[in-house]
Amino acid sequence: MKSQNKYRKFQLQHENIEALEKQNSRFRRIYSEYENLYHDLQELETTKDKSIPDDFINAIILQTNYLEDEIEDWLLQYNQNRNEINS
Repeated sequence: MKSQNKYRKFQLQHENIEALEKQNSRFRRIYSEYENLYHDLQELETTKDKSIPDDFINAIILQTNYLEDEIEDWLLQYNQNRNEINS
């Protein structure tokens, strides 16, 4: 089952994300990777049984932030294109 926080950071953009996922396989892959990394990060940060190196967690955080930035760029371009069409 998918996380209930599917659009956590992009909650106000969920309709645009759904549209981009349908239109563009690259965006769909990037967003899927972002969701998987975010889920993995949540698990790692809440697991108390395992000793996870900070460098590993920081690498996942860095990759998640990079994907967030890329998703934000996609959404910005999508919104600009929609506004140009509607003008």
